[in-house]
Amino acid sequence: MRLRHDLVYDAPPQAVFAMLADPAFREAVCNAMGVVSAEVTLERTGTGFTLTVDQEQRTDDLPSFARAFAGETTRAVQHEEWADSTSGTVRIEAPGKPTTVTGTVTLRPEGSGTREVVELDVKVKVPLVGGKLEKLMSEKIVAGLDAEHGVGAAYLKGA
Repeated sequence: MRLRHDLVYDAPPQAVFAMLADPAFREAVCNAMGVVSAEVTLERTGTGFTLTVDQEQRTDDLPSFARAFAGETTRAVQHEEWADSTSGTVRIEAPGKPTTVTGTVTLRPEGSGTREVVELDVKVKVPLVGGKLEKLMSEKIVAGLDAEHGVGAAYLKGA
């Protein structure tokens, strides 16, 4: 399943990039998402950064067939690699689960602000219900991105 989600910020791309490269911001996003636990590791590399967010997420909001697949909680490990301040790659793993999420994040100037474009391929290799699980995963990813946007808007305003 292909997923595209756009987030618009009222700040220039350099400010959005600096926010995305701030471990405190990433931890605040995890808190806003209500994760059980999260470990954020960020390393600056030249003009970019490498990020890993290893988090344990609740599954109590999932339908029973999905909870049977995911368990009471599920682990998601998000990896991002940004070579520079304009774009990066994303990979999300769920250890022990037949899922893959890969894609890109791009920051584009838009007026006086920034459009963050997230494009992902979500795949769940489970017979019969894989498509339904991909849809649920996509919805969870969009909810996470929307939580990130809310935290980001406040962060960029200095709140």
